[in-house]
Amino acid sequence: MKNIIVIPTYNEKENINILIPLIFKILPEVSVIVADDNSPDGTALVVNELKKEYPNLSLISRKEKDGLAKAYINVFLQILGDKDIKSIIMVDADFAPQLQYLPEMIKKSDNYGVVIGSRHAPGSKMIGSKLSRRILSFVGNLYYKMILRIPIHDYSCDFMVISMDLMRKIDLLKINAQGYAFVPELKYLLYKAGATFFEVPIIFIERTKGESKISSHIIFENIFNPWKIIFRK
Repeated sequence: MKNIIVIPTYNEKENINILIPLIFKILPEVSVIVADDNSPDGTALVVNELKKEYPNLSLISRKEKDGLAKAYINVFLQILGDKDIKSIIMVDADFAPQLQYLPEMIKKSDNYGVVIGSRHAPGSKMIGSKLSRRILSFVGNLYYKMILRIPIHDYSCDFMVISMDLMRKIDLLKINAQGYAFVPELKYLLYKAGATFFEVPIIFIERTKGESKISSHIIFENIFNPWKIIFRK
């Protein structure tokens, strides 16, 4: 049984050239799929060059930038039928969640349906983030917790290992979110499907290369989406 890392990218050429070799150094047997939204900086070209060195690396390209949710869902739907996959691992290309936690998270996934690399669990730490960003993250997670009531600390971090058997139990096409609101919505669907959760406290370091994808649209989507989730039939 194999584990597959999925990395959505848009203008991540600088990071992906470092990230891919580091992943295979830590987890030589893992498979990696980069889901690129036609990055104008040539991210896909970098991945294609790396494929020559790493046979377990593949690229799924889309014609245009269409949101984090659809980037992930597009890949998930393509691999759901592969019975040889044990788990899907979601990894952001910005290096904020540190990769050294992956072996521990994968080991924990033997006993839990969803293992989250958590920025808010006891023992975690955020480094390099502005105070406003920390407050936004804390308030946002508290807001989601009050509404969705999943027994976790970190709703919005997409650094996690998900059982493929569990993923097959949910209807990915029901997801309404487009941006980062996709992550708590996915966690809610997994929770309703019977997921057990474990949070590994991590050191979260704010990105140093590339550009943050946070926007006012993403913030407003996160305000309204949890209500849409709980009232959806």
